[in-house]
Amino acid sequence: MSARSELRFPDNFIWGAATAAYQIEGAAQTDGRGPSIWDTFSRTPGKVFQGHTGDVACDHYHRYADDVALMAELGLQAYRFSIAWPRIQPDGTGPVNPRGLDFYDRLVDTLLDRGIDPFITLYHWDLPQTLQDRGGWTSRETAEHFADYAVAVHTRLGDRVRTWTTLNEPWCSAYLGYGNGVHAPGEQDAAAAFRAVHHLLLGHGLATRALRAAGAEVLGITLNLADVQPADRESAADADAVRLVDGLHNRIFLDPLTGAGYPDDVLEHVSRLVEPTFIQDGDEKIIAAPIDLLGINYYSPTYVAGRPGGAGGGGAYPGTDGLLEFLPPVGPLTDMGWMIEPAGLTRLLERVAADYPGLPMIITENGAAFPDKSGSEGPDDTGRVADSDRVAYLDGHLRAVHEAIARGVDLRGYLVWSLLDNFEWAEGYRKRFGIVHVDYLTQRRTPKESARWYQEVISRNGL
Repeated sequence: MSARSELRFPDNFIWGAATAAYQIEGAAQTDGRGPSIWDTFSRTPGKVFQGHTGDVACDHYHRYADDVALMAELGLQAYRFSIAWPRIQPDGTGPVNPRGLDFYDRLVDTLLDRGIDPFITLYHWDLPQTLQDRGGWTSRETAEHFADYAVAVHTRLGDRVRTWTTLNEPWCSAYLGYGNGVHAPGEQDAAAAFRAVHHLLLGHGLATRALRAAGAEVLGITLNLADVQPADRESAADADAVRLVDGLHNRIFLDPLTGAGYPDDVLEHVSRLVEPTFIQDGDEKIIAAPIDLLGINYYSPTYVAGRPGGAGGGGAYPGTDGLLEFLPPVGPLTDMGWMIEPAGLTRLLERVAADYPGLPMIITENGAAFPDKSGSEGPDDTGRVADSDRVAYLDGHLRAVHEAIARGVDLRGYLVWSLLDNFEWAEGYRKRFGIVHVDYLTQRRTPKESARWYQEVISRNGL
């Protein structure tokens, strides 16, 4: 532990780790699981690094008991994982596949036996391919089917699971999946991206209502919010660029979720690209179904400048081309090329607390990809996996979290991303976020130095 300070977190602070189904489970065709959009996308030439897929991933489907034992060894109090919709309803609708639910039954029971609280995410990007063939999230019916699926999962697991998250990062699902096409399903259509934003939020609202009626205890959603900053704080053009990007990234989700409806300036921008007839009367009321906890994923800040003729954000920020520039990141950088700025997390948490008061928060993802010092092939001769860059990243961001709490932010916990090295979406297996090293050939797990560091943080409840 660093001797530069002694920081303690609140007594009831939750420490945990997070993963996602397609990234770790494998068993892609086992026990009746149907194909997802990521099965299709990863098999499309040129979409995923070297054609990697999640067919095997970390084989967590078969190795979950050992993985839970490792979580317990590290002292984790909570484990955030996602349910694979295609395991539960292979076609996205219709009869429930009991073998798919059996797996999560076993996982939940094993977690509880080890004193680890299961945090379920119902959707972490693996939409059943059959629903995508019918329009995916551009179609209103997908939102309605999502609510049915949510209830089916709760019916089986709701007697033991307290905390339910509907969606993970709908910004990514909508803009990266339907806007610039770097994620599944790989579409490049601004109008489709905005339709997807709305139907994802509608699905959240419908599922939240249904789960609340079914007796779910703690309900929330996870957003990858952006700390958007101007290149020049004295520039009016930069301030306008910040407002536009903030609207497309943050307020388009936060405002309707908290009952304010879609922001007028955002709707005006959207209307330049597509007539928002997909927003029906009563939809915003459904989206505003009360939640108990807001999950926040944070990795890096965003700096923008208002520049006529600027490159804009392409499909990830539809309609910004020619209006602004996203500044290139300034070092130090992670292996993803992302800027490291812990202060951005403090700013973001304070902003949400100020603009959306009374909404408890939890960090549902924070972490970094770095190449292991001992090499990605595995531990060194002493069995050690050195990752001092990751330790420094996590230490800095936990100090930023502590600072936000000290300033009055109601933050309930911190879940590191990720427990295991895994399938990192379009990057395949070449980027490693895990605090536990995975040898993909042998499936051997080796806790890295960051895992042992985190274990000590948890045991001390502080830094």
